[in-house]
Amino acid sequence: MARARRQARQDYWPGFVDAMASLLLVIIFLLSVFMLAQFFLSQEILGKDSALTRLNSQIAELTELLQLERANSEDLETTIASLSATLAGAEAQRDSLSQQLAGLGVGTSEKDSQIAQLSNDLASEKEISAEAAAQVALLNQQLSALRSQIAALEAALGASEARDSESRTRIADLGRRLNLALAQRVQDLSRYRSDFFGQLREILADRDDIRIVGDRFVFQSEVLFSAGDAEIAGAGLADLEALANAIKQLETQIPPEIPWVLQIEGHTDKRPINTPRFPSNWELSASRAISVAKYLVDQGISPTRLVAAGFGEFQPIDNGDTDEAYRRNRRIEFKLTD
Repeated sequence: MARARRQARQDYWPGFVDAMASLLLVIIFLLSVFMLAQFFLSQEILGKDSALTRLNSQIAELTELLQLERANSEDLETTIASLSATLAGAEAQRDSLSQQLAGLGVGTSEKDSQIAQLSNDLASEKEISAEAAAQVALLNQQLSALRSQIAALEAALGASEARDSESRTRIADLGRRLNLALAQRVQDLSRYRSDFFGQLREILADRDDIRIVGDRFVFQSEVLFSAGDAEIAGAGLADLEALANAIKQLETQIPPEIPWVLQIEGHTDKRPINTPRFPSNWELSASRAISVAKYLVDQGISPTRLVAAGFGEFQPIDNGDTDEAYRRNRRIEFKLTD
């Protein structure tokens, strides 16, 4: 019996080893395929990145080559001028020798030798003149070729500058259009802000503790909150509900492409607070602004149109130390902005 069990275990083990080896080979193959795919993808990205670098380097090389060709052209022109002066001197000397030869008589050995010497000198000068003329012709050909190369380089550079100028013109035109679009959106938002404030004036016309000041409207904290608390009191719910209805109507009027948000700002007076829930006026003012924002969201206002911020006592509208000054500084402000 024991021998049969050992035989059975020995039969299972090779199959298990083969299965594990096959699984390991499959995993190695998949990893190799993944590494190859990553390599080819990185090569393609590097090729696209280097294309722009090559274009920029070609423009720089064209500019440098143009400058070099211009310098070579100036050197060749200088050489041509020097050879032309040499040729003119040789021709003048040849003419002088010809005149001397013409003035000499014949019949004496001395004159014959002078004539022979002058003839040799004249032949030498003619050879020098012919060689100089050949060099001048060769230099003229090289100068013509250089001028053709310079013209081609200038044409290439001009085309590059024209493309650059066209791109700058397009960018300037896009910037102008963008500024016009932004100005139009600001104007549209200002018009909707005026309509919104007009509706609020009609809704809140009989309330002394709710005011519209410039581009914002102000709720005194006592309308919405108890002293030292951030929970909205029942007396202010009706006013917030009217405000929520006006905001929902505004959401339907303003086109979706015009960005706007309603900023809710909490403010306190400068008397300090120190409780476990509100260690300072910052926490109190921020909690009040957040409570108002949450209430408006519950009324159906999109949270993407709301911003809550707490300023504590650091932006007072009255710097006095009277109870009236403290009351005015304790407020919740609403501002429609982009």
